[in-house]
Amino acid sequence: MRFTDKVVVVTGAAQGIGAVVAHQVAAEGGTVVLADRSDLVAEVAAEIAAGGATSRHFLCDLETYAGATDLMAYAMAEFGRIDILINNVGGTIWAKPFEHYEADEIEAEVRRSLFPTLWCCRAALPHMVERGAGVIVNVSSIATRSRNRVPYAASKGGVNALTASLAFEAASKGIRVVATAPGGTEAPPRKVPRNPNEQSAQEAVWYQEIVDQTTESTLFKRYGTLAEQAAPILFMASDDASYITGTVLPVGGGDQG
Repeated sequence: MRFTDKVVVVTGAAQGIGAVVAHQVAAEGGTVVLADRSDLVAEVAAEIAAGGATSRHFLCDLETYAGATDLMAYAMAEFGRIDILINNVGGTIWAKPFEHYEADEIEAEVRRSLFPTLWCCRAALPHMVERGAGVIVNVSSIATRSRNRVPYAASKGGVNALTASLAFEAASKGIRVVATAPGGTEAPPRKVPRNPNEQSAQEAVWYQEIVDQTTESTLFKRYGTLAEQAAPILFMASDDASYITGTVLPVGGGDQG
Protein backbone atom coordinates (compact mmCIF):
# COMPACT_ATOMS: atom_id res chain seq x y z
CA MET A 1 0.00 0.00 0.00
CA ARG A 2 2.70 2.44 -1.05
CA PHE A 3 0.28 5.14 -2.19
CA THR A 4 -2.08 5.36 0.78
CA ASP A 5 -3.07 9.00 1.35
CA LYS A 6 -1.36 10.05 -1.90
CA VAL A 7 -3.03 12.00 -4.70
CA VAL A 8 -1.58 10.77 -7.97
CA VAL A 9 -2.15 12.38 -11.38
CA VAL A 10 -1.60 9.95 -14.28
CA THR A 11 -1.60 11.29 -17.84
CA GLY A 12 -2.23 9.21 -20.93
CA ALA A 13 -4.35 6.98 -18.72
CA ALA A 14 -7.01 5.83 -21.20
CA GLN A 15 -5.07 2.75 -22.29
CA GLY A 16 -1.71 1.01 -22.31
CA ILE A 17 0.93 1.72 -19.67
CA GLY A 18 -1.00 4.67 -18.24
CA ALA A 19 -4.12 2.64 -17.55
CA VAL A 20 -2.14 -0.18 -15.91
CA VAL A 21 -0.26 2.32 -13.73
CA ALA A 22 -3.50 4.04 -12.66
CA HIS A 23 -5.08 0.70 -11.70
CA GLN A 24 -2.04 -0.33 -9.69
CA VAL A 25 -1.73 3.01 -7.87
CA ALA A 26 -5.37 2.63 -6.84
CA ALA A 27 -4.80 -0.99 -5.77
CA GLU A 28 -2.01 0.27 -3.50
CA GLY A 29 -4.23 2.79 -1.76
CA GLY A 30 -3.78 5.88 -3.93
CA THR A 31 -6.33 8.46 -5.01
CA VAL A 32 -5.98 8.82 -8.77
CA VAL A 33 -6.76 11.57 -11.25
CA LEU A 34 -6.70 10.10 -14.75
CA ALA A 35 -6.09 12.44 -17.68
CA ASP A 36 -6.40 11.87 -21.39
CA ARG A 37 -7.89 13.50 -24.46
CA SER A 38 -9.85 10.32 -25.22
CA ASP A 39 -13.14 9.83 -23.41
CA LEU A 40 -12.08 6.19 -22.94
CA VAL A 41 -10.38 7.50 -19.79
CA ALA A 42 -13.82 7.67 -18.16
CA GLU A 43 -14.13 3.89 -18.49
CA VAL A 44 -10.79 3.32 -16.76
CA ALA A 45 -11.78 5.69 -13.94
CA ALA A 46 -15.10 3.87 -13.56
CA GLU A 47 -13.33 0.49 -13.34
CA ILE A 48 -11.09 1.84 -10.59
CA ALA A 49 -14.03 3.34 -8.70
CA ALA A 50 -15.90 0.04 -8.98
CA GLY A 51 -13.01 -1.59 -7.15
CA GLY A 52 -13.53 0.74 -4.21
CA ALA A 53 -10.77 3.30 -4.85
CA THR A 54 -11.22 7.03 -5.24
CA SER A 55 -10.73 8.15 -8.83
CA ARG A 56 -11.52 11.06 -11.10
CA HIS A 57 -11.01 11.58 -14.79
CA PHE A 58 -10.31 14.76 -16.72
CA LEU A 59 -10.45 15.28 -20.48
CA CYS A 60 -7.76 17.62 -21.76
CA ASP A 61 -5.29 18.23 -24.56
CA LEU A 62 -1.89 18.14 -22.88
CA GLU A 63 -0.13 19.29 -26.02
CA THR A 64 -1.19 22.74 -24.79
CA TYR A 65 -0.16 24.57 -21.63
CA ALA A 66 -3.80 25.48 -21.04
CA GLY A 67 -4.71 21.78 -20.98
CA ALA A 68 -1.98 21.06 -18.43
CA THR A 69 -2.88 23.97 -16.15
CA ASP A 70 -6.57 23.03 -16.32
CA LEU A 71 -5.71 19.47 -15.28
CA MET A 72 -3.66 20.54 -12.28
CA ALA A 73 -6.30 23.07 -11.25
CA TYR A 74 -8.92 20.30 -11.38
CA ALA A 75 -6.81 17.98 -9.21
CA MET A 76 -6.22 20.78 -6.70
CA ALA A 77 -9.92 21.69 -6.61
CA GLU A 78 -10.91 18.05 -6.03
CA PHE A 79 -8.26 17.00 -3.52
CA GLY A 80 -6.27 20.04 -2.44
CA ARG A 81 -2.86 18.71 -3.41
CA ILE A 82 -0.83 16.79 -5.97
CA ASP A 83 1.60 14.36 -4.37
CA ILE A 84 2.74 12.53 -7.49
CA LEU A 85 2.59 13.33 -11.20
CA ILE A 86 3.18 10.53 -13.70
CA ASN A 87 3.68 11.92 -17.21
CA ASN A 88 2.85 9.15 -19.64
CA VAL A 89 1.70 10.94 -22.82
CA GLY A 90 3.73 10.24 -25.95
CA GLY A 91 4.41 7.75 -28.70
CA THR A 92 5.66 7.50 -32.25
CA ILE A 93 3.13 8.68 -34.81
CA TRP A 94 5.12 7.84 -37.95
CA ALA A 95 7.93 5.37 -38.54
CA LYS A 96 10.23 6.20 -41.42
CA PRO A 97 13.74 7.44 -42.24
CA PHE A 98 14.22 11.08 -41.26
CA GLU A 99 14.51 12.33 -44.84
CA HIS A 100 10.93 11.20 -45.46
CA TYR A 101 9.40 13.27 -42.64
CA GLU A 102 7.56 16.43 -43.62
CA ALA A 103 8.03 19.56 -41.53
CA ASP A 104 4.52 19.37 -40.05
CA GLU A 105 5.07 15.72 -39.12
CA ILE A 106 8.25 16.59 -37.22
CA GLU A 107 6.40 19.30 -35.31
CA ALA A 108 3.53 16.90 -34.55
CA GLU A 109 5.94 14.30 -33.12
CA VAL A 110 7.51 16.90 -30.81
CA ARG A 111 4.12 18.23 -29.72
CA ARG A 112 3.03 14.67 -28.95
CA SER A 113 6.07 13.33 -27.11
CA LEU A 114 7.80 16.31 -25.50
CA PHE A 115 5.35 19.11 -24.83
CA PRO A 116 2.79 17.23 -22.68
CA THR A 117 5.57 16.32 -20.24
CA LEU A 118 7.10 19.80 -20.37
CA TRP A 119 3.73 21.52 -19.83
CA CYS A 120 2.60 19.19 -17.05
CA CYS A 121 5.86 19.58 -15.14
CA ARG A 122 5.51 23.34 -15.36
CA ALA A 123 1.83 23.29 -14.37
CA ALA A 124 2.24 20.94 -11.40
CA LEU A 125 5.46 22.38 -10.03
CA PRO A 126 4.08 25.48 -8.25
CA HIS A 127 1.61 23.33 -6.31
CA MET A 128 4.40 20.99 -5.20
CA VAL A 129 6.73 23.87 -4.36
CA GLU A 130 4.05 25.42 -2.17
CA ARG A 131 3.76 22.18 -0.16
CA GLY A 132 7.51 21.52 -0.16
CA ALA A 133 7.01 17.97 -1.39
CA GLY A 134 6.22 16.00 -4.52
CA VAL A 135 7.36 13.43 -7.04
CA ILE A 136 7.36 13.70 -10.83
CA VAL A 137 7.88 10.54 -12.89
CA ASN A 138 8.37 11.12 -16.60
CA VAL A 139 7.92 8.22 -19.00
CA SER A 140 10.65 8.52 -21.62
CA SER A 141 11.93 5.83 -24.01
CA ILE A 142 15.05 3.88 -24.87
CA ALA A 143 14.25 4.89 -28.47
CA THR A 144 16.56 7.87 -28.06
CA ARG A 145 18.92 5.51 -29.89
CA SER A 146 16.89 3.80 -32.60
CA ARG A 147 15.97 3.96 -36.25
CA ASN A 148 13.09 5.36 -38.30
CA ARG A 149 11.81 7.73 -35.59
CA VAL A 150 14.29 10.57 -35.22
CA PRO A 151 11.72 13.23 -34.20
CA TYR A 152 10.35 10.94 -31.50
CA ALA A 153 13.88 10.15 -30.33
CA ALA A 154 14.66 13.86 -30.13
CA SER A 155 11.48 14.44 -28.12
CA LYS A 156 12.30 11.72 -25.61
CA GLY A 157 15.87 12.98 -25.41
CA GLY A 158 14.30 16.27 -24.37
CA VAL A 159 12.31 14.45 -21.68
CA ASN A 160 15.56 12.97 -20.35
CA ALA A 161 17.22 16.39 -20.25
CA LEU A 162 14.14 17.91 -18.61
CA THR A 163 14.24 15.21 -15.94
CA ALA A 164 17.90 15.76 -15.14
CA SER A 165 17.77 19.55 -15.14
CA LEU A 166 14.53 19.94 -13.21
CA ALA A 167 15.81 17.51 -10.58
CA PHE A 168 18.69 19.91 -9.89
CA GLU A 169 16.29 22.79 -9.33
CA ALA A 170 13.59 20.89 -7.44
CA ALA A 171 15.61 18.86 -4.92
CA SER A 172 16.08 21.76 -2.52
CA LYS A 173 12.29 22.25 -2.59
CA GLY A 174 11.56 18.70 -1.47
CA ILE A 175 10.63 17.43 -4.95
CA ARG A 176 12.04 14.40 -6.74
CA VAL A 177 12.07 14.25 -10.56
CA VAL A 178 12.82 10.89 -12.17
CA ALA A 179 12.03 8.96 -15.34
CA THR A 180 11.74 5.48 -16.74
CA ALA A 181 12.66 4.68 -20.32
CA PRO A 182 10.51 1.81 -21.61
CA GLY A 183 11.65 -0.38 -24.44
CA GLY A 184 9.37 -2.23 -26.82
CA THR A 185 6.21 -3.27 -25.02
CA GLU A 186 3.59 -5.87 -25.89
CA ALA A 187 0.12 -4.36 -25.56
CA PRO A 188 -3.36 -4.93 -26.94
CA PRO A 189 -4.17 -3.00 -30.13
CA ARG A 190 -4.70 0.65 -29.31
CA LYS A 191 -8.35 1.64 -29.13
CA VAL A 192 -7.33 5.08 -30.36
CA PRO A 193 -4.39 4.70 -32.76
CA ARG A 194 -1.69 7.36 -32.82
CA ASN A 195 -1.89 7.36 -36.61
CA PRO A 196 -5.35 6.44 -37.91
CA ASN A 197 -4.18 6.16 -41.52
CA GLU A 198 -3.54 2.70 -42.94
CA GLN A 199 0.13 1.87 -43.44
CA SER A 200 1.45 1.71 -46.98
CA ALA A 201 3.57 -1.30 -47.98
CA GLN A 202 6.72 0.79 -47.58
CA GLU A 203 5.64 2.11 -44.18
CA ALA A 204 5.03 -1.45 -43.03
CA VAL A 205 8.61 -2.33 -44.01
CA TRP A 206 9.98 0.67 -42.10
CA TYR A 207 7.94 -0.21 -39.03
CA GLN A 208 9.14 -3.82 -39.11
CA GLU A 209 12.70 -2.48 -39.06
CA ILE A 210 11.84 -0.82 -35.73
CA VAL A 211 10.45 -4.09 -34.36
CA ASP A 212 13.51 -6.06 -35.49
CA GLN A 213 15.97 -3.50 -34.12
CA THR A 214 14.11 -3.25 -30.81
CA THR A 215 14.06 -7.01 -30.30
CA GLU A 216 17.70 -7.46 -31.28
CA SER A 217 18.82 -4.64 -28.97
CA THR A 218 17.47 -6.38 -25.87
CA LEU A 219 19.36 -9.12 -24.07
CA PHE A 220 16.12 -11.08 -23.69
CA LYS A 221 15.25 -10.87 -27.41
CA ARG A 222 11.62 -10.06 -26.68
CA TYR A 223 9.31 -7.17 -25.95
CA GLY A 224 8.38 -6.38 -22.36
CA THR A 225 4.89 -6.54 -20.92
CA LEU A 226 2.71 -3.72 -19.64
CA ALA A 227 3.20 -5.02 -16.10
CA GLU A 228 6.97 -4.99 -16.55
CA GLN A 229 6.79 -1.33 -17.57
CA ALA A 230 4.35 -0.28 -14.87
CA ALA A 231 6.32 -1.78 -11.97
CA PRO A 232 9.41 0.44 -12.33
CA ILE A 233 7.19 3.52 -12.71
CA LEU A 234 5.44 2.66 -9.46
CA PHE A 235 8.75 2.07 -7.72
CA MET A 236 10.16 5.41 -8.85
CA ALA A 237 6.97 7.17 -7.76
CA SER A 238 6.96 5.58 -4.31
CA ASP A 239 8.88 6.34 -1.15
CA ASP A 240 10.92 3.21 -1.86
CA ALA A 241 12.87 5.46 -4.26
CA SER A 242 13.15 8.38 -1.83
CA TYR A 243 16.90 8.80 -2.41
CA ILE A 244 16.68 8.68 -6.22
CA THR A 245 16.30 11.82 -8.31
CA GLY A 246 17.51 13.04 -11.69
CA THR A 247 17.74 9.44 -12.87
CA VAL A 248 16.39 7.92 -16.09
CA LEU A 249 15.92 4.18 -15.54
CA PRO A 250 16.11 2.09 -18.75
CA VAL A 251 13.46 -0.64 -18.83
CA GLY A 252 14.37 -2.35 -22.06
CA GLY A 253 15.60 -5.82 -21.23
CA GLY A 254 19.22 -4.68 -21.08
CA ASP A 255 18.97 -2.15 -23.92
CA GLN A 256 20.30 1.08 -22.39
CA GLY A 257 18.96 3.34 -25.15
